[in-house]
Amino acid sequence: MTTTQSNLAGLSRYIFRVPRWYSSLALALTLAAVTGIVAFDSAYPLDDAWRGVFFVGLPTVAASFLTAPVDRALGGRLTSDRASLLALLCEVLIVTVLLVAGVQSWLLGFTQEFVLDALLVALAAVFALRLLVILSISNRNPLLALVPASIQTLAAAVLLFVYSGTLYFFQVGGPFLQTFFARPEHTTLELQYSIYPFDFVLLGITCLVHATAALVFLAIVDRPWRSSLGVSVLDFIQGFIGHLAEDSRELEGFFEDIGEEAVVPVTVLSFRRPEGEEKARFVLPMIHPGPMGDIGGGNLPVQLAKATDALSFAPHATAGHDFNLVTEREVDRVCAAADRALQQVEYTATATSGVRTTEGDATLTGHAFGDDALLVNSFAPTCADDIEYAVGLAAASEARTSGLEDVLLVDAHNCNDGLEGGDLGHIGPGSQRSFDLIAGAGRLGERLVGLDQQPLRLGTAWDETPWGPAAGIGPLGIRVALLEAGDNRTAYVLVDGNNMEPGLRETLLESLDRVDTAEVMTSDTHVVNPSARR
Repeated sequence: MTTTQSNLAGLSRYIFRVPRWYSSLALALTLAAVTGIVAFDSAYPLDDAWRGVFFVGLPTVAASFLTAPVDRALGGRLTSDRASLLALLCEVLIVTVLLVAGVQSWLLGFTQEFVLDALLVALAAVFALRLLVILSISNRNPLLALVPASIQTLAAAVLLFVYSGTLYFFQVGGPFLQTFFARPEHTTLELQYSIYPFDFVLLGITCLVHATAALVFLAIVDRPWRSSLGVSVLDFIQGFIGHLAEDSRELEGFFEDIGEEAVVPVTVLSFRRPEGEEKARFVLPMIHPGPMGDIGGGNLPVQLAKATDALSFAPHATAGHDFNLVTEREVDRVCAAADRALQQVEYTATATSGVRTTEGDATLTGHAFGDDALLVNSFAPTCADDIEYAVGLAAASEARTSGLEDVLLVDAHNCNDGLEGGDLGHIGPGSQRSFDLIAGAGRLGERLVGLDQQPLRLGTAWDETPWGPAAGIGPLGIRVALLEAGDNRTAYVLVDGNNMEPGLRETLLESLDRVDTAEVMTSDTHVVNPSARR
């Protein structure tokens, strides 16, 4: 993981599920009532609460119910839940301004006019915020986005116009206008001070300035993405929010636009019973199971497990985020490649003992089966993350120089301290640990070729565990393959998770008895990432 990827991952702590629209609406009305009591000044608190509901809460209700259908009618994709949450957040902004204005009015002796002026300022800010959000997550056309963005501000402005007596400043009248557009004295909604027509003109000008600022801001943010990747950052934001809120596949479309074709090997190690039935299968496509959740290859280990009746082991390959699958459809191609590889497997009844070698920070454990080998690398107890594709290819090639034909090289991915510090342990070409891995693979290959092979037996076990993605364990739980060659027993433990805390690997290894050698691996599944938690 690079530092940039770490910073993006750190933002995951702010991810949350969008609440249902009725929850947002109930909270909005409650806040409006409380705000009315604090901000407005009359002899009866209930009247103030009603004013808060009327002038603050009702525009929120209007925005909650009308924004989504209006936006969708204009080609947007805003849902009712998102529209209600946006209206609530905008109300919180209004409430904050009104509370501050109300407290200042009470402490400094300002008139009610000060509170109403603050309300107009807040309404302009709400328009800008709504426009920015709708442009970012729903409707890319600025002119069309203006319509749903203005609903909350416009509804509040209409109510203020009608119940503040603004119409009395015009030399117009008649029964119709007086009845419906000039009602300052109507029941408990009477406001002590009128709002002048110029105040509404100023509100319109402020909204126009804010809209221009929002468009300029988005253009500035979007420019680096378009110049470097040829796509808009808004495409990513819309897809990301759609994935979090509705499990949509929009984000995969973004990754397809920036993705590139790559040729990656898919290696299969299969074990079968004497009668011919497949018992276990190690599948290692040299791709990264990301980027997150079930987007792209994030749920790759589960998909590989579903593709076989045997117990599937899908450990982490030597590949980083550059080799994420762009869509979930690509997983089918990986499974198909694994099936083709399975048809070419040559079975043998013998294997070498489990062998371990250490080179610098790299510790490699492996077996040879005929002319092929399984190698598992760990950098524990030092912290490490993904091994780059080129480094893995070089290490596997070095192991084959000793006479091995096919090498399944696993990145155990079993020691990392999360997001602490600037060096997150990414293993790139030219690093000291990349040379440790390459040299260690070559040495282990030489040792395996020189060993006698013994009759092979395999035992497997699977525990789904009581934990789920929120606890860091994916659907495949913990799987164990115990290889016995002669008198030697080697255990390969695969945890369906994304890396391990420092020291956990050693604790697990110490808990294993009656084995001569063991290694603990993780699948690096990204369904355990925070964005995927439900």
